[in-house]
Amino acid sequence: MTFEAIILAGGFGTRLSHVLGNVPKPMAPVAGFPFLSYLIRRLEQAGVSHVVLATGHMHDVVASYFGSQYGSVHIDYARETSPLLTGGAIMNAMRLCLTEDVMVLNGDTLFEIDFRQFHSAHCQSNANVSVALRPVEDVARYGAVELSGMYVSHFVEKGRLQGVGLINGGIYIINRAWYTSLVMPEAFSFEKQILEVMSGEMAIHAQVFENYFIDIGIPEDYHRAQKEFPMYFESATDLFLDRDGVLNRLRVGDYVKRCDEFEWLPGAREALALLSRRFRHIFVVTNQQGVSKGLFDVADLESIHRLMLHDVEQSGGRITQIYVCTDRSDSLSPNRKPEIGMALQAVRDYPEVDLHRAVMVGDSLTDMQFAARAGMQAVCVRCGNAMDDRLRDYTDLFYDSLLDFAQHQD
Repeated sequence: MTFEAIILAGGFGTRLSHVLGNVPKPMAPVAGFPFLSYLIRRLEQAGVSHVVLATGHMHDVVASYFGSQYGSVHIDYARETSPLLTGGAIMNAMRLCLTEDVMVLNGDTLFEIDFRQFHSAHCQSNANVSVALRPVEDVARYGAVELSGMYVSHFVEKGRLQGVGLINGGIYIINRAWYTSLVMPEAFSFEKQILEVMSGEMAIHAQVFENYFIDIGIPEDYHRAQKEFPMYFESATDLFLDRDGVLNRLRVGDYVKRCDEFEWLPGAREALALLSRRFRHIFVVTNQQGVSKGLFDVADLESIHRLMLHDVEQSGGRITQIYVCTDRSDSLSPNRKPEIGMALQAVRDYPEVDLHRAVMVGDSLTDMQFAARAGMQAVCVRCGNAMDDRLRDYTDLFYDSLLDFAQHQD
């Protein structure tokens, strides 16, 4: 799947101004991170490597946070100096895209759709525009979308209808060549002057998703996001864990070389018991270059891991498999984190594992880079350690400990 994405990130956030203060709406902090970061991370997990942020209001706040790279995603900016409205903002951003189809997202809405499935259905439809729809209990706030088969027949303005129905989820796939060939004024509304006109021609392909949806445009939903985003990982099925610093106490400047040097972190075994009820598989992935340095041997390492597995079982938890890379950091090994060889080995051993539906919990930059490269959701547990500022570029959520994370998942 190859496509680029545009995120409309120029919103003023008028209805949130008394809540956010001097912060643009897409940068509204949710569970410790700008709302926009969740959208970029979701695109990264779907394989998108280039995102154009269509900015305007308080552009510098957005650009200073994300820069030209966020995780593995390259970021460009299509900055408007005067209001272009949604259609003009998309047109301006399209000039920085190269792929045949471009996904467009609203910067104040998180809709957890399967981007791959959406893109595949769009390609099969041969339509110039596809829209992701969401069923809701009451369409009054959003406006309704009516279908004829798999095509939009009518957009109904908000307030005109009430009750159960479909709404526009704010995610589109647009054929780039077609869109940039349109003759339109510099500033125009994508919704009014493109979508509503096209709906009468039955030209907009639609796909319905029932996934998690939230629009933070009003204060009550913004506050709801603060409570719900810590459960952002509820769709994940498998868990990867670093060892030292996450499960057991890290020996700074040294290695755990023998069983008597292994010390569980407070709450770690309790956390594994909780996480064993939540996740299908739990894998430990650990770099252990002390073996290659001759400080201890594989037999010592296996003894430590037998002790770990025994303690975990006695505590009511489980670990599916422990993967180890004993190569040195200067070896360029494909198995040593942040490279993803150990994750790929888990997929070979357990073919049901989908790395895009997995969570990696670690305490270091290499752990978070490992998660990003594998397409996993990334959790950093600080365990009282000082935090590298670069972690923020790769991490979805921070917790104080593995137990803190587990208690939010149980």
